[in-house]
Amino acid sequence: MHQHQDNTKKEQYNLNKLQKRLRRNVGEAIADYNMIEEGDRIMVCLSGGKDSYTMLEILRNLQQSAPVSFSLVAVNLDQKQPGFPEHILPEYLDKLGVEYKIVEENTYAIVKDKIPEGKTTCSLCSRLRRGILYRTATELGCTKIALGHHRDDILQTLFLNMFYGGKMKGMPPKLMSDDGKHIVIRPLAYCREKDIERFAIAREYPIIPCNLCGSQPNLQRQVIGDMLRDWDKRYPGRIETLFSAMQDIVPSHMADTSLFDFKGIQHGSEVVDGGDLAFDREPVPLRPAGWQPEDDEDAPVRLDVMQIR
Repeated sequence: MHQHQDNTKKEQYNLNKLQKRLRRNVGEAIADYNMIEEGDRIMVCLSGGKDSYTMLEILRNLQQSAPVSFSLVAVNLDQKQPGFPEHILPEYLDKLGVEYKIVEENTYAIVKDKIPEGKTTCSLCSRLRRGILYRTATELGCTKIALGHHRDDILQTLFLNMFYGGKMKGMPPKLMSDDGKHIVIRPLAYCREKDIERFAIAREYPIIPCNLCGSQPNLQRQVIGDMLRDWDKRYPGRIETLFSAMQDIVPSHMADTSLFDFKGIQHGSEVVDGGDLAFDREPVPLRPAGWQPEDDEDAPVRLDVMQIR
């Protein structure tokens, strides 16, 4: 009996720690990119996956104690895929007492009509979905659109673009939408997928699988995902360091002539960012740049984040 109680206590302690870390990560991202401002009405895009459930919970949590007041409206797009359990999200959101809107659009039929059997349908599907979500944000009078992409998604996109697209381009924590009318934010930008996964399991969210459409998985994305997971296992801290690198770009030491005036370098030009150190061996720090301890107790506290009181 005691053993069971101890285990329950330990689980609760771990869950609290996990929630604290996720909350701190979200608070820091919001502060760093000024994602949420006074009076914002935020459309929280809910897919029924672990990431968007976690994002909704953490944002609701922050809402209680944030220094600015903002409102949330959860939006789910029912794309009329066969087997989509359309009762799950309304039941969950009713129970929470959250304002929400379910948008019903048969994008499934459009995608099936346009894309040959067996091909991946994700690109057309996400384009259609984007347009509908933008329209909904306008209808609901939302000032921001919150998407549930986390740090691993952002890094995955960076490597996908580097390996397959020949571009150094990731997924920004905050940017204008492609129609220039909406501000898109990613509050989970600093959160690790493994933390979100553990949190979602502990919370027992009613997960809706994303493979209902029967589309083939995006193979390249899978390859990159496996590579990052393997690195994370074999080299703890590497993922954190990679993400830190996305936040600390040195244009003079890359090769993009539109970002830095290489042609204009003459004798007498100033030394930029230490100059050329090609013959030096860069010192490698013992602890990776973005490393953070597993235990929250050891993590540095930032005073400018959206604090929880």
